[in-house]
Amino acid sequence: MSLKIVVLAKQVPDTRNVGKDAMTAEGTVNRAALPAIFNPEDLNALEQALRLKEQNPGSTVGILTMGPPRAAEVIREGLYRGADTGWLLTDRLFAGADTLATSYALATAIQKIGDVDVVIGGRQAIDGDTAQVGPQVAQKLGLSQVTYAEEILKCEDGKLTIRRHIDGGVETVEAPMPLVVTVTGSAAPCRPANAKLVMKYKRATAPMERKPEDKYNYLYEERPYLTLNQWTVADVDGDQQQCGLSGSPTKVKAVKNIVFQAKESKTLTGCDADIEGLVKELLDEKIIG
Repeated sequence: MSLKIVVLAKQVPDTRNVGKDAMTAEGTVNRAALPAIFNPEDLNALEQALRLKEQNPGSTVGILTMGPPRAAEVIREGLYRGADTGWLLTDRLFAGADTLATSYALATAIQKIGDVDVVIGGRQAIDGDTAQVGPQVAQKLGLSQVTYAEEILKCEDGKLTIRRHIDGGVETVEAPMPLVVTVTGSAAPCRPANAKLVMKYKRATAPMERKPEDKYNYLYEERPYLTLNQWTVADVDGDQQQCGLSGSPTKVKAVKNIVFQAKESKTLTGCDADIEGLVKELLDEKIIG
């Protein structure tokens, strides 16, 4: 059977390079100050989507992402690897979204896309590590969900058979479509970009990325597939109060880059005095608490 598959992908700041400018005055991540990369576990999810497409002729894979215009790079990277289309949610009203507002925006976009059989995303993004967006999207859409997926084994009779990674081992589950699946980093890595697809889609852009003086603008009339879908809050019939900062009860207090170094060691006994002294030292150094 042919499937309509949507991959939730996020362009994230490279958290290996967090500096003093990583936070804005409003307490949100200053994404412009950090290198942007394709969220690693979303790449694992994309590979599962592409394998599912190959196993079910006639299926399509689309990349859904939310962010500023530069986030369209995530869609291009997906197209280079074998995706068929993509949708960029970009609007100032989406800015500053926590997981609740993000999942609301993604769910409204999926409803607009319509007739989606499988929604696949990474377990979590490296800039938040919450693992909340996938399950929240499932809840808002009223769909079944399978989390911590390592491999989609087969699609048969309107159901997916999925191997999950759980504490202490693995388990195999069966779930009916439409379905939301979140994939762990222990799943198969994503295939590299295909050279022919890179040549085909290297000029693909969202309208907000284009500049009037770009000498390749004529291509977008000749090759409609080079124009990426770009949607605002209004385009997905979203409630402004549930988007961006307005719809985000979570506030980030600080972002820090902590490097652990073994400068010294101490030998402690199991007596109460030693334990109390260690806890006090950890509290005083703000390592815990």
